[in-house]
Amino acid sequence: MRVDFYQLSRDPAEAALPLIARKVLSDGARLLVVSGNQDQRMRISRALWSLLPETFLANGHAGQGDEDRQPILLSDTPEPANGAAFLAIADGQWREGERPFARTFYMFDDESVQQARQVWRELRAREGVEHFYWKQEGGRWVQAG
Repeated sequence: MRVDFYQLSRDPAEAALPLIARKVLSDGARLLVVSGNQDQRMRISRALWSLLPETFLANGHAGQGDEDRQPILLSDTPEPANGAAFLAIADGQWREGERPFARTFYMFDDESVQQARQVWRELRAREGVEHFYWKQEGGRWVQAG
């Protein structure tokens, strides 16, 4: 299992997620985006449809039917009804599914940085977990720590 920690300092999750989602889909995989905040899920959905001018990223919401057909599914729980092997946590609140995801993108901001530090420590103690830390510098994501 791989966990990528993304510290959001300049852009909100809805600005960062389309870039991650585009890469996941281009690799032929599916993505589950989790947030406990319904308004944030709606903003993310709109951003996936329209943020990147050269493409739109089709997505749907859990509980609206046809979840298994969605390349990107937005939900409040880490249950991959679309068969996703990749998870993006958009609200800074760490959660895991019943089965581990191949890769998790954990996004957090200044309000949730303490929880992210605790998750980092817990994951370091686990066998078979790779974790990486990314931060924004001048509009780009750079690997740190």
